[in-house]
Amino acid sequence: MASQLSSGDLLADRRYRYAEACLADGDHAGAADLAEQVLDLAPRYAPAWLLLGRAREGLAASGADPALRAAAARAYASALEIDPEDGLGVRTHLVRLGVGDGLPVLSPAYVRALFDDYAPRFEHHLVEGLGYVGPQRVRDALPGVPERFPVALDLGCGTGLMGTVLRDRVDHLTGIDLSPGMLAMARAKTWRDRPLYDRLIEGDLAAALADLPEACADLCLAADVLIYVADLAAFLTGIGRVLRPGGLGAVTVQSHDGAGSVLGKDGRYAHADAHIAATAAGAGLEILTLRPAHIRREGGRPVPGRVVVLRRTSA
Repeated sequence: MASQLSSGDLLADRRYRYAEACLADGDHAGAADLAEQVLDLAPRYAPAWLLLGRAREGLAASGADPALRAAAARAYASALEIDPEDGLGVRTHLVRLGVGDGLPVLSPAYVRALFDDYAPRFEHHLVEGLGYVGPQRVRDALPGVPERFPVALDLGCGTGLMGTVLRDRVDHLTGIDLSPGMLAMARAKTWRDRPLYDRLIEGDLAAALADLPEACADLCLAADVLIYVADLAAFLTGIGRVLRPGGLGAVTVQSHDGAGSVLGKDGRYAHADAHIAATAAGAGLEILTLRPAHIRREGGRPVPGRVVVLRRTSA
């Protein structure tokens, strides 16, 4: 597939940037018109199909022809046909329109591209812009005993925000993340004149957990990670597998008042309390703490969430 950064046609690229600006300003009609012009010039440019779908969806939501929802779905499907690895995260848009079954799994290609691009400004935007306090919430929720953890896994470690907050309670810290850009930032961090992480693993979390030996860790951490995970049961099963009996898991989740897991309009997954409890039990984990906590802000408002501390039951 050609690079998604350019269509290969200078005029098409220029019109695509104009279409992006229209969409950002809420001019869905203008965005749709320009996206169609881009596709006349570069019909295999997947980002333009995605933008056209978003513009048509916006028009339908504003009271225009309801048939535009179906037209939006066709545009999304065209983007996915061009980019079957779904590096643009198109499946989430299709499911929101009622196309497909169940919750979409965010493709590794999409998550990797998203966070590689985000890495240089990640910490400033998350902490300063969104008031992110997930790592501190996790630290505060962990019990004081044991005082130290011999081996800890920081799942979705990103640039190392979680590791920085808990390094003083961990003897050996491994970070796992899908994004090479994020891992480069984490690798550059130090703690008391030594690398912050003893080991860094690049890869999909589910695959990385499956590759690790059973009962190899005393603590698993996942701060602001489950907002990208549709299958909570599989994730918690992976944690249960690598924790030693009595080992702890500490995670943050975005919550909702319904049932199960849902994909919100913000493109993030939220998990209901009862679903967390049921899936934890199925993974051999008991809940020690499940407390309300606002982890970050969106649009100036706190996002409802939970901090959950889990313990691996005896083998």
